[in-house]
Amino acid sequence: MANLKDLRNRIASVTSTQKITKAMKMVSASKLKRAQDAAESARPFAERMENVLSSLASSMKGQSGGPKLLSGTGSDQKQLVVVATSERGLCGGFNTNIVKAAKVKINQLLRDGKDVTIITIGKKGAGVLKREYSDKMVKHFDMSQVKNLAFTDAAPISNQLIEKFEAGEFDVCTLFFAKFVNVLTQIVTPLQLIPASINGEDKAGLDGSCYEYEPDENEILEDLLPRNVGIQLFRALLENAASEQGSRMTAMDSATRNAGDMIDSLRTTYNRSRQAVITNELIEIISGAEAL
Repeated sequence: MANLKDLRNRIASVTSTQKITKAMKMVSASKLKRAQDAAESARPFAERMENVLSSLASSMKGQSGGPKLLSGTGSDQKQLVVVATSERGLCGGFNTNIVKAAKVKINQLLRDGKDVTIITIGKKGAGVLKREYSDKMVKHFDMSQVKNLAFTDAAPISNQLIEKFEAGEFDVCTLFFAKFVNVLTQIVTPLQLIPASINGEDKAGLDGSCYEYEPDENEILEDLLPRNVGIQLFRALLENAASEQGSRMTAMDSATRNAGDMIDSLRTTYNRSRQAVITNELIEIISGAEAL
C-alpha cells in the first residue's frame, strides 16, 4: 500500500497542476475572443480580394503574357511548403495536425520526384520537421515576440516569398494552417499562395456584365497579386492564432477535469490507507492488552 506521505505529496502536486491548467484555460478563453474577432474580420476582405482577382483573371482568358504570380512559371517541379504552427505548446493536437498534413504533402511530392523546400513559421512545427527534413528547410520565421498580430508582421514573410519566387527558387508555394471553426473544431487547410489559386469564375458580383478596366487588367493584376499574397498569408496567421487559443482552451479544460478526477482517486486511496493504518494500530494495541 502506498505511503501516506507520498500520497499527500502526490495530491498536492496534482492540485497545483490543476490550478495552472485552470488558469491557462481562463487566459486562453480571454485571448480567444480577440483572436476570433480578428480572424472573422479578415475573412470578408480576403474573400473579396479573391473575387476581384477571379473576375480579372476570367476577363484575361485567352491572353498571353499574364503576371507570373497568376499564371505561374509553367512548371511545378520546385515546390515550396510553408508550415505555420504556434510558438508555444500545450494546445492539444493543433500543431500535430498541421505538421501531419504537411508531411503527407511533402512525402507525396518527394515520391513524385519534385524538388521540395520548406519554410516554417512558429518553432513547434520547425522542431518536428527539422528532425526529418533538416536538409530541405531553408528559412524559419520566429513569431515569439509578436503579441497582437498585425499585417506588418505578415508583410516581411510575404515579401520574402515573392522575392524567392521572382528569383526562381520555387514554382509553387503551398501554405498549411488551421482554419478556425469553433472552440472544438479547427480544420487544417492547404492554401496555394503562389501562383494565386484562381478558379477563373467571375465571383465578384458583376452578373456577367462587360467591364473595361483602366488601367488594363494586366497592370491591375501586377499591383494586386503581391498584395494578395500578403493578405492571404495574414488571414491564415489570424486563423492560426484563433485556432491555437481554441485548441489550448479545450486541452486545458480537459486537463483540469482529468486532474480533478485524479485528485478524487488519490484522496480515496489516501483515506483507505489511513484507515488501514489506524486499524492496524488498534489491533496491535488490543493484542498487547490481551497479552497482559
